[in-house]
Amino acid sequence: MKMTPAFLIVGALMVFWASTFIIVGIPSMTMKDYPSDIWRPLSPLEREGHRLYVKNGCSYCHSLFIRVSDWDVGAERIARAGDYAGIEPAILGSERTGPDLSQEGGEHSDDWNIAHFTNPRYTTPVSLMPAWDFLTGHEIAALAAYVQALGGKDADLRQKRQHDWKRQALAAYAEGVDRNIEWLHAQVPEVWRRMPNPYPATEAALQRGKRIYQQLCINCHSPVGDGNGPAQPFLGPPPLNFTILRRHLVENRYIGGIFYYQIMNGITGTAMPYFKKHLESEKIWDLANYLAVSFVGYTDANTEPRGIDASYEGDWQNRYRPPAVNGSP
Repeated sequence: MKMTPAFLIVGALMVFWASTFIIVGIPSMTMKDYPSDIWRPLSPLEREGHRLYVKNGCSYCHSLFIRVSDWDVGAERIARAGDYAGIEPAILGSERTGPDLSQEGGEHSDDWNIAHFTNPRYTTPVSLMPAWDFLTGHEIAALAAYVQALGGKDADLRQKRQHDWKRQALAAYAEGVDRNIEWLHAQVPEVWRRMPNPYPATEAALQRGKRIYQQLCINCHSPVGDGNGPAQPFLGPPPLNFTILRRHLVENRYIGGIFYYQIMNGITGTAMPYFKKHLESEKIWDLANYLAVSFVGYTDANTEPRGIDASYEGDWQNRYRPPAVNGSP
């Protein structure tokens, strides 16, 4: 048979289409999209949020999957194909300039997310994420709803927990500031309520705590610690006013352990997130000392009961006195 250009072209096309059918066609006809154990369909509002997520390029900075190689702090579940059943387009992203969001649903309260999308600096002062205040209120709510759905049924469980605690937090806040603090402290385990800060409130420690406060806390609790930061109008109940904690020391003595526990564990149902995955132990204690000294005017650092001093510590004496010693209210 004589080899002609037409024959070569037809043969090449036949090989191309046969390869395409084998590589693309057969798998597309035989592969089934089975939902995973946590999958659930998105609501109309959540689907609208997904479209906004895709349209605004959120995947350029956030991924939506955890691989086996990512199994580390913050990874709760390895992603499965069935997690994304029925989601089109399933844009999973590859960059992690921001955190992975595959299990973000319920990690924060709804109002935290609204404040965050309006201006990320409200909730994370050093965030690189652009503000989304060019979106309408409805669009921001839709985007927040989509993020709160990430994680499927697991996210729904976390969301239910957020909503249950939010009802209790709002009820406590409605009873007045002092009753609210009593309720908050009652949620801290007994062992933490009578635990002093084991780290001296040295000038270096206070400066470290101040830096953490500026990076994580200042736009909710404000520069003076009264809870009137720029995020406050979005949050309910509003951020805690640290300056009134002076009249709520446990046994007129302890405050360090309460600060530590609530910084570490957050206050679910409110916009106060947990920081146990962001801050090591010493950083939380440094932040607790900064809050106590700067806004309460007292720290229980290095008071009894205490153990062996850390090897690097200098000779620091706690000169701060509880309010009753100072004759303060």
